[in-house]
Amino acid sequence: MDKTADTSCETYEIRWAKENEWAPAMKMIWSTFLQYDGQDYTEEGIRNFFDFITDDDLYRAFLRGEYQVMVALSQGSVIGAGSLRNRNHLSLLFVDGAYHRRGVGRAILMRLCEYLEHEMGERYISLKAAPYAVDFYRKLGFRTVRPETEYSGIRVTEMVKIL
Repeated sequence: MDKTADTSCETYEIRWAKENEWAPAMKMIWSTFLQYDGQDYTEEGIRNFFDFITDDDLYRAFLRGEYQVMVALSQGSVIGAGSLRNRNHLSLLFVDGAYHRRGVGRAILMRLCEYLEHEMGERYISLKAAPYAVDFYRKLGFRTVRPETEYSGIRVTEMVKIL
């Protein structure tokens, strides 16, 4: 599923992450979370998010292929990432702030949806959107299935898209 996309004058590659890309992807996710989402979360929520992305069990699940991560790379650097868990649940979708509004997040999400529909036979994709991302997902055809809730300091809106 290696594909390239072109945004403005720049080309980037989207593909499944390799083992050596886990740490750079999580580092990009963490810094992007702090920049865009952290202000909407309590200290407890920020700590819980950090604990989730740095959990050794999550990393081991990635190595076993049970937690799939797709990355967008520009000149070898991770500029975006999206992951799946429980077959068809989008777990994380983050794009480095320098690449926002260039189609990177949309491209990752579309590749994940294509994979779910055509290779896994799934009929929908679900997610729990952070407040910052709700409008982004709505523009891409997701609908709210449950209003915003908070658990462990993390605010999310449950959404779904039919594939």
